[in-house]
Amino acid sequence: MTVRLDNARGLYLHGIRDGRAREALDRYTGDRYTQHSTGVADGKEGFLAFFEPFLLRNPQRDIEVVRAIEDGRYVFLHVAQTLGGTAHWVTADLFDTDENARIIEHWDTIAVGGLTTPSGHTQTGGATEVSDLGRTEENKQKVSDFIATVFRGGQTERVAEFVSQDRYVQHTPGVADGVDGFAAFIAGLAAEGKSQTYTRVHRLVGQGNFVVTLSEVDRAGTPMAVFDIFRLQDGLIVEHWEVAEPVPSPAEANNSGKF
Repeated sequence: MTVRLDNARGLYLHGIRDGRAREALDRYTGDRYTQHSTGVADGKEGFLAFFEPFLLRNPQRDIEVVRAIEDGRYVFLHVAQTLGGTAHWVTADLFDTDENARIIEHWDTIAVGGLTTPSGHTQTGGATEVSDLGRTEENKQKVSDFIATVFRGGQTERVAEFVSQDRYVQHTPGVADGVDGFAAFIAGLAAEGKSQTYTRVHRLVGQGNFVVTLSEVDRAGTPMAVFDIFRLQDGLIVEHWEVAEPVPSPAEANNSGKF
């Protein structure tokens, strides 16, 4: 594990799971800590103002880092959380780091967990191993083109250029496996008079067979912050996870916003 990955995991596990927030901040963050998590203000004091009461309210915390990738100065974590033994959450977290590998900025989205897809998959299940490191840039470009063509361009008839027709495992609740499951989801939105428009991709990072995007999405008129996690094999997308959260108002954000 690299220092950057270790620092990101440490802030989560040492600071939040183990309840040592102040100690973790001193150990893992840099000279500044710019925050994009809803309700959390910038800086160490903003973090503590939010999480110290959170830790008191939730004395039982089970937190697992399911996936982790590193792309240069950026680290991404896909996390499953259970609070009080019953409240399940899924979190996608992106961290920027400084030249000393310490965390200086953070973006996240949080969604209700414990859900399954029509094909029976969980929101965090599936492959976790990072491989194909030599294909990182190729895979990042493939995902960028997929979002530009299909999600932003609406050319759903071209989905097979980007997504495997043999095996496409879907972890987004409400969406079944396969290209047909994806097409049925899009058709269902259209039948309800709804739309899903990716207005902007704010961040795109990848390592080997995993690529992650943070996008601003208009989902049936509701602005959403969406992390999409893609796994690729042989140049095609074969697995997908999503963590989406409504974009808060400036007052709710308590910082400079989700992006």
